[in-house]
Amino acid sequence: MGLSDLFSRRRKEHSDPDTGASDAPVHPTKALPKFLATLANRQQPLLLDLGPVVGQSLTFFGEQLGCKIFVEDLAKDLDRQTVEGKPEDPVVFYARRFPQETASIDGILCWDVFDFVDKASAPALAKQLTRILRPDGALLAFFNTTEPPPGTKPQYTRYVVTDAAHLQHRPYAAQQPRLKPLANRDIQRMFEPLRVTEQFLLKSTMREVLFRKPA
Repeated sequence: MGLSDLFSRRRKEHSDPDTGASDAPVHPTKALPKFLATLANRQQPLLLDLGPVVGQSLTFFGEQLGCKIFVEDLAKDLDRQTVEGKPEDPVVFYARRFPQETASIDGILCWDVFDFVDKASAPALAKQLTRILRPDGALLAFFNTTEPPPGTKPQYTRYVVTDAAHLQHRPYAAQQPRLKPLANRDIQRMFEPLRVTEQFLLKSTMREVLFRKPA
C-alpha cells in the first residue's frame, strides 16, 4: 500500500475531532529529533503509532522519513475496559492486540500511554512492543513525573508535531484517569533488554525517554 493510500484510509477510518484546537499549548521536545535521526537513513521504515490518529503528525513523519505508518489507538481500549469494568488478562490481551511479527517494526511512538496503564498491565504491553521492535530500532515514550492534582478530570493528550523540535499538546476527554507516575528504575526494568540512549526531564515535568534495541 502506498503512503498516500495509507493516509487516505486512516482519514476515512478515524476522525480527528480536535483539528480545530489551534490554541493548544506548544511545547519543546528534545527526544523527537533523536528518534527521527535513528530512522533517517532507513529505506521505508515501518512506524507504529499508539495513537490516536493525528493527520498532521502522520503527514510529518511520512514526509520526513518516507515511512509506512500503522496506528493502534490504545486509549480506546483503555476507555472501553474502564467503562466495562472488566479488564482482560493483560498478557493475553496485548499478545492479541499486537499480532505483528517479531522484529518487524523500526520505530514505535508510545507518547504517554504508559501513564494510563496500570502496573500489572504495563510489563505485558512493554514486552509486546519490545518483541516487535527490530534490532537497532527505536521506541519513544513520555512519562509524567507528577500526579495530577486532586479533582482533575481524566484526559488524554494528542501530540501534534508542529516541527521536529515542537509538539502541540491537545487534551481531550478520557474515561481512564492518569495513574501514579512510574519510577525511573521500574521503567528501565520494564523495557529490558532495550537500552535507554536518551533521557530528558522537561520543565513541563514530562520525562522523554528514547530506547534502542541492541543490534
